[in-house]
Amino acid sequence: MSHDHHEAASAELLDSIREHVLQAIPGAAVEVRGAGGHFEIDVVSVEFEGKRTLQKHRMVLQAIAPLMAGANAPVHAIDRLSTTTP
Repeated sequence: MSHDHHEAASAELLDSIREHVLQAIPGAAVEVRGAGGHFEIDVVSVEFEGKRTLQKHRMVLQAIAPLMAGANAPVHAIDRLSTTTP
């Protein structure tokens, strides 16, 4: 796999993670960083208002669950997850 192809695949995966979160939490500001199956996600949304950290994290993790399922899942771990209100 060429370096350019790997970067393109990585960028596609970052976009895919972002899209999954946005489908579950419309209007959120979503920033995703990482590669090699390990990612950091920052989500800012009014949907988090009044929710506990565990509830907020669960909303995001459930949104990306399809990307974490199976032996060949593209997402192996979320190293850091930030869920805040605007």
